[in-house]
Amino acid sequence: MALVDTLESAWYGSGRSPWWTWPLATMYGCVVRLRAGLYRIGWLRSTRLPAPVVVIGNLSVGGTGKTPLTIAVVDALRARGYRPGVVSRGYGGSQREPLLLGAAPDPARVGDEPCLIHACGAPVAVGRDRPAAARLLLNAGCDVVIADDGLQHYALARDVEICVVDGVRRFGNRRLLPAGPLREPLDRLRRVDFRVCNGGTPAEGEYPMQLHGGEVMSLCDDHRQPLVDFSGQRVHAVAAIGHPSRFFGSLRAAGIEVIEHAFADHHAYTADELDFGDRLPLLMTDKDAVKCRRFAQPHWWRVPVRADLPPTFYEALDERLEGLRREASSPAT
Repeated sequence: MALVDTLESAWYGSGRSPWWTWPLATMYGCVVRLRAGLYRIGWLRSTRLPAPVVVIGNLSVGGTGKTPLTIAVVDALRARGYRPGVVSRGYGGSQREPLLLGAAPDPARVGDEPCLIHACGAPVAVGRDRPAAARLLLNAGCDVVIADDGLQHYALARDVEICVVDGVRRFGNRRLLPAGPLREPLDRLRRVDFRVCNGGTPAEGEYPMQLHGGEVMSLCDDHRQPLVDFSGQRVHAVAAIGHPSRFFGSLRAAGIEVIEHAFADHHAYTADELDFGDRLPLLMTDKDAVKCRRFAQPHWWRVPVRADLPPTFYEALDERLEGLRREASSPAT
């Protein structure tokens, strides 16, 4: 964790990236550009599906709000008559072959984020071969494929790209990994269709998104109560997400005294790790909760969030998808 803290201080703070990250960042940039170029000229092949593919991703490592946005997009498309399904790599899970999630998916097998998305009622498929996993969704009756965290996965051809931006941290020092937080150069933004700004102040051309979570739910029986009921109390807060500080900060904003327990993204919890030797309430994110239900205690709570975006975002996305439908149905000339 010391190395991670050092790098994040350099990426987003006043620290300076270690000297050894600079040549690695140069090599990484060459590989990224070469790979993208090979896909553009066709030396590496992208698989195109007979249905629109909407990719949701980001340029920066760490949590920017992709999963809440994915769930919000799924809900909005269903409300407009689409039958969306979500394809995911399944990070944190052991599943390698394409798999359509069943009624009670195991996060240790398929990953925490796919389980969380599946809980909203959408069909979800995972696998290292994303085109093959996406075909499982089409066979299940989906007419739109949402690729969660798929911006850099060019093997699956896409029709719409949505890039999520952390509105507070933005792009840090704007350098490539490992000297900075970027997976791809910033000029990649010019090729995406939509930019969504999670929190902070949106830049020109970005759609604002806010995450709201005003209640907590018991992991044992889904009993609900307002988050403000914990105001003035000391609680343990655990987070194995890309940006734990955002979660801890949201609890403090509600007047809660937080004892922080940050874990690596996609961490697989054990019961012993969450035994802090007292009976203080334990609060966690929905992403953490899907991995902890089987050994949950009565004083453990999850804090669900929802993504709020302006109607103009969904209208523009719907217009783009309708345009793709018209193109697909028009006779060839």
